[in-house]
Parts: sequence; C-alpha cells; structure tokens
Amino acid sequence: MGLNEKKIVKLASNENPLGVSPRAKAAIRKALPELGRYPDGSAFDLKAALAKRYGVPEECIVVGNGSNDLLEMAAAVFLAPSRSAVYSEHAFAVYPLATLSRGARSIVVPAKNYGHDLAAMLAAIAPDTRVVFIANPNNPTGTFVPGPELEDFIARAPREVAVVVDEAYTEYLPRELRYDSVAWLAKYPNLILTRTFSKVYGLAGLRVGFGLMHPGVADLLNRVRQPFNVNSLALAAAAAALEDRKFVAKSHKMNRAGMARLERAFKRLGLEYIPSCANFVSFAVPRHGEGPRAGTVYDKLLRQGVIVRPVAGYGMPDHLRVTVGTPAENERFLKALEAALEA
Repeated sequence: MGLNEKKIVKLASNENPLGVSPRAKAAIRKALPELGRYPDGSAFDLKAALAKRYGVPEECIVVGNGSNDLLEMAAAVFLAPSRSAVYSEHAFAVYPLATLSRGARSIVVPAKNYGHDLAAMLAAIAPDTRVVFIANPNNPTGTFVPGPELEDFIARAPREVAVVVDEAYTEYLPRELRYDSVAWLAKYPNLILTRTFSKVYGLAGLRVGFGLMHPGVADLLNRVRQPFNVNSLALAAAAAALEDRKFVAKSHKMNRAGMARLERAFKRLGLEYIPSCANFVSFAVPRHGEGPRAGTVYDKLLRQGVIVRPVAGYGMPDHLRVTVGTPAENERFLKALEAALEA
C-alpha cells in the first residue's frame, strides 16, 4: 500500500504493547550460549517456578508451545470420531479446529449477549461429549463469566467430561472480578486450566503456555505432547517473566486506562461495543443499506496504516476487534477510525 512500515500500528493480535518483560530479556541473553543444546524436555525450571507461584505439585503442570498447544493436547487425549466437544458461539477459533482435527463432532451453543450461556452449554452436553471448552475472558468478545457461576458449571458437569477453562487473558481481569480457579483443581479432577505467556507477559513471539490439572490428566497430556515442544529461550524467558510483577502491574494499569479511553471514544462516536475484561474490545460498525460495512472500514484503516482484526469468521460480520495499545497507538487508531467512518 506504499506505507512507511515504521509508522504502521498493529492492533490486531492482542499483544502486549509494552513488549517483553525486562527480566525476560535478561534471561534470553543468558540462555543464548546454550542454543546448540536441545531444550529441557521436562521444563524443570519453569515447572518449578509455576509450582511455587500457584501452589500446585509439579506433576500437575504441562507446558506447551503456547496455550494453543495445550488445547490441542486435550483434544488429542479426549476426542475421537465417536465423541463430541461443546463450546460457545463466538468462541476462540482453536476449539473447532482442535475438535475437527480429531474427527469429533462439534456442538456449538448459541451465545448469550456475545458470551457463554453456561446453562445452555450444560444442557447441550451429550452422552458422547468428552470436552467442554470455555474461554474466560472470551476471545474475540471479551465477555466474562463470574467465578461462582463458572464453578457451579464445573460442579454440575459430568465427571467423564473434561472441562477446559482457557484463561489466556485472566491477568487482565479487573481485580474485583478475579477468582481462584487453581483452588478448584483439588475438587474437580476433570478440570483443565490453560494459560499463556503470550499476552500480559509479552512473550507472544516465543510461544509458551501451560496447563494446570489433576496429575492423572497431566500424565495423559504428556503422552501426546511432542518432545522438546517448548524452546530453550521460551523456557528461560517465561520463568523470568513470571517473577516480573512490576512489568505485569504496569501492563495491567495501562490496559485498563486504554480500555476506558476507547470506550469513551466509542460512546462519543455512537458506536456499540461489547464491554471487555481482556486487552481488546470488539465494536460494531453501523451498516449502510443491507450489507455489512465492517470490512470496508477495516480496509480504510489498513490504508491509514492501522491494523485491526475482522471477526466475521466468528459469526460477527458487523464487528471489528481492536487491541488496546499504548496511549499514542490508541489515539492513532481513533483518529483513523473517525476518518474511515466518515469516508
């Protein structure tokens, strides 16, 4: 498009606009001389750090190439052509991909106000269902299920069904909404929690995530896990980033302020948006005539050097999703958006 690459603003992939944690950078530099060696396939140091942080035994932890890897492992263990998975409409794209890749049947439950309808999802569980996927907060809508409601669902779900709670954005939750899902592991052996270092910890390019679960379930996932599935730099960086609480706090604070700024602007522009508990927000582009206009506005933003995410593939043809950026990036987006809407 003839744009200056240095001036392009990417707000499409929910990355941390602050970049990489300083502690993680230092750990990466320290690990460089050992790149001639294979990584630690057991992720000993990272598991030790995670066990200390979350107060769980190391045998309850599985490390993956991003949290997507954990979702794929769960599907590999529990799904097959004769089985089904339940997930919500407008939920993360990996759930249908992981389900279909195992030849299993997808049971897609209509969303409620763009979020999970847990009562309907519970009712949708069939005799052949072996996995339920729940994203909390959800991507791409940013909707949130309160902790007590989520635990009630897990308590009611059949024990032969693995309930996978994808908490990739949990660190972005406002403090008053946070809940202790890790404590539930002792009560619900069919619960699998997945988290990532790609978001608030700023390690999206290294691809490292982890799952917390019952030791017996962890053993099953480790049987299908690829050897050396997380590289050495990712392992070192993740263990260091976990301890960089200052960086995480700064990222959380900037995200909440940026979210408030975007919400105020959407209201001023008369745009409907889905209140989000993550580090992104989806907003509706008003139609002109019969057809969706979001794709046109997306293209006009691109031509101004601002990249956001179309979400028509999630069943939301009238919406665009934008990551909360730095204050300067947010202002650049809003200026470009006004121009795109007027054109």
